[in-house]
Amino acid sequence: MNSRTTALVALILVQLFYGVTFTFANDVIVGGYIMPFGFILLRVMCAAVLFWLFGFVVPSKKIDRNDFPKLIAAAFFGVALNMLAFFKGLQYTTPINGSVIMITVPIIVLILSAIILKERITGSKVFGIGLGLSGALVLSLYGQSSSNGEDILLGNFLIFINAASYSYYLILIKKLTAKYHPYDFIKWLFLFGSIMVLPFGYNELSVVDWGDFPVYIWFSIGFVIVFATFGTYLLNPMALRTLKATTVSTFLYLQPIFAGLFAIIMGGDQLDLVKGLATLLIFIGVYLVTKK
Repeated sequence: MNSRTTALVALILVQLFYGVTFTFANDVIVGGYIMPFGFILLRVMCAAVLFWLFGFVVPSKKIDRNDFPKLIAAAFFGVALNMLAFFKGLQYTTPINGSVIMITVPIIVLILSAIILKERITGSKVFGIGLGLSGALVLSLYGQSSSNGEDILLGNFLIFINAASYSYYLILIKKLTAKYHPYDFIKWLFLFGSIMVLPFGYNELSVVDWGDFPVYIWFSIGFVIVFATFGTYLLNPMALRTLKATTVSTFLYLQPIFAGLFAIIMGGDQLDLVKGLATLLIFIGVYLVTKK
């Protein structure tokens, strides 16, 4: 496969891993096995170990001292704030709600690209931004407390913060991938990220009763660490070396499809008319934003 095809396959895998993760992570957190911030600390620290072990077996380029502030910022927005908001949000909202809100990322990436990279926004893109954000607003305001969450509005807001943080992270690492291979800097990203989330997750992780976990929960935790963290954070920067940030972000359209189907199959969520219409608004919005 050529580099572009490889990048496209990598992005499909990323969205598949993320989409399935909404249900797996939700089962671990809502099931009371690990509290949200404790799960984040476990996820980030284990992924950091995997990345540093991986760094010993692949060629690595030394990071310039002047680039470490960018790495610290990327660790904050792409690891710490991103994950803290995501997992705390999953405690209150549902898998389908969370995954649909996440597809506002292409809209946010477009806005940040215009501000930071000085890219021009056309009238149709502005209209698309309005439609997409209105769909996200409808989704956020709709729904009462359910067995899947205690406060849908708060949960959806936190997922949106996660989406905005992840969008800025894509802009940050796009600049880094122009200079370094992901193998060079991802391990530093997770080392800094582990330090940042340690104060939030230490207490929650220290009280976990590991002996009480069924096989399914161990599998869910392992999937989130190996595939939805190690795998996605390695594949996304590799794709960014070939593709634009806005192109990478558009693959999030696949995420609610994977997440929704898997959540319904697992009996963790259901789709209704209002969620469907809100999803349609967002899809139309992101289509207008990203079409040539």
